Amino acid sequence: MAVEAFLPSIGVVAVTALIDSINPCAIGVLILMLSVLLGARQKTKKVLQLGFAYIFAVFAVYLLAGLGLIYFFSTIPLYLTEYLSITVGIIIIAAGLLEIKDFFWYGRGLSLAIPPSMAKKLHIYSTRTTIAGVLFLGAFVSAVELPCTGAPYLAIITLLSQYFDVTAFMLLVLYNIIFVAPLIIILLLVAGGKKLHEIKRWKQKNRPYMRLFAGLLLVAMGWLLMIIANGTINFG
Repeated sequence: MAVEAFLPSIGVVAVTALIDSINPCAIGVLILMLSVLLGARQKTKKVLQLGFAYIFAVFAVYLLAGLGLIYFFSTIPLYLTEYLSITVGIIIIAAGLLEIKDFFWYGRGLSLAIPPSMAKKLHIYSTRTTIAGVLFLGAFVSAVELPCTGAPYLAIITLLSQYFDVTAFMLLVLYNIIFVAPLIIILLLVAGGKKLHEIKRWKQKNRPYMRLFAGLLLVAMGWLLMIIANGTINFG
């Protein structure tokens, strides 16, 4: 018998977004951009202005991408949604296993990472310290990293698309607020005098654990999608 449930809960969304928010790419690009600004001895007001413009672009593109995917999923005929959820579940579990693999054997074999060619472009774009430049940078970062590291977001989007209403929309917004929260914290810390090299050291030290927690979450989320698909859990 199927279990009636309204999923995902605020807790599921918050935990998934929190783990996804420790995103090496978005954080790394922000750190690089801030190092350029500080190297040019920009005033704190200018650093905050450009930093928040970058974060807003990341937030906006991720939110719009989420809405677009939810709309796309909603257009899929009902008889195909089971197969969609199973397919997405398998993809997410595979992504989770890759993340867990990287905890033990980082750099060996296939990994969820931005291609080197795109990473090089990100480094180039991060030196464009104008409002238009950082808005483009934030949008570009989001567009590039979403296919590579967006598995947690895809899991939440798939769950929300099962029963999308105003509450689900607010959960999507909440996810994206939590997703950019570490970027805001880093920006405020740097503006307040925190040394960038300390933040970089923290990022490098904790990256393996970020991957492990993300991997475990993805395996759990993929499994959840698959049991929803076969009717063990469904939305009321």
